[in-house]
Amino acid sequence: MPKDHTKPPRVRTLGVNTTLSGFGLENIGKVYSDTATPSNDESKKEDSTITKKRSAGFLLDEEGLFNMDDEGRTERQQCAVAASNIIRNFSFMPENETIMVQHRHCLETIFQCLEDQNTEDDELITNMLETLVNLAPVLDLRIFSSSKPSFIQMTEKSAVHAIMGMLASSVKAWHCAAAELIGRLIINPDNESFLLPVISQIYKRLVDLLSVPAFDAQAAAVSALYNVSEVNMDCRLKLACERWAIDRLLKIVKAPHPVPEVCRKATVILESLVSEPQNKMHLLVHENTFAEILTTEGKYSDTFARILYELTARPSNKVTSGQAIWGNIN
Repeated sequence: MPKDHTKPPRVRTLGVNTTLSGFGLENIGKVYSDTATPSNDESKKEDSTITKKRSAGFLLDEEGLFNMDDEGRTERQQCAVAASNIIRNFSFMPENETIMVQHRHCLETIFQCLEDQNTEDDELITNMLETLVNLAPVLDLRIFSSSKPSFIQMTEKSAVHAIMGMLASSVKAWHCAAAELIGRLIINPDNESFLLPVISQIYKRLVDLLSVPAFDAQAAAVSALYNVSEVNMDCRLKLACERWAIDRLLKIVKAPHPVPEVCRKATVILESLVSEPQNKMHLLVHENTFAEILTTEGKYSDTFARILYELTARPSNKVTSGQAIWGNIN
């Protein structure tokens, strides 16, 4: 239930068809004013009918005797958060990874919590997201189409949609964890077919995170881009075409980012982009910046020297020549 849920007053209907309702003296007058008393057989038939109708939906009926109030919902929510803490702690142990990623009901529950990010408790969402980040290197999304019994309607597409919802969140802990989750999931080739259809949306959001002042958000975005750009040529072409991507990667190196590993990954991404001849037109715009970093940043001078060499080298250096009877065809 949402946090701002307020339970409206309701009329108590339990027992209105019996002689005494148990909710007060509202039916006392009716008891003593009734002059016609039904026979015992008729009373038994009516009671039997009423009992059958009530027993069918007794536990789920909003007007039921054991319907939870706000205090009951709060207690149940606390139990859910406590359970999510236990599952999260399980995920930190490598010995538990295989068991957890093969437990379809567990994964369905986790992704369902991410889908309900607007209504569930913040700590519950954070615990479930951290659990997925820990399990991501060995997680295969194809489990949602496997023959294992399903308890919640969850598919690979809906799981990716839930991750994208977390990536788009304004909560820093959530979009950082979602970026890290994508970077780890894409390592498994079996997950590529589910993530690549939304790669443009992923790039757009990750490039946005590169401009966020928070260093941890920048680090998460660079790590995710580092893994995604290594998938195939199409991923590198789309990243180079993404507006501000190259510019913001260069700014992370120039700033520089306080974590040297983040700067190293950013330079490797740029080097992988220049390896595709189709990307040269996007990178040549920043040729002066590459030269500036080459002369000022000693740590990455070798990498940027290679980048400049690739940009200025003749196309024939990258394109294999074809032999024909009349000579070479470049």
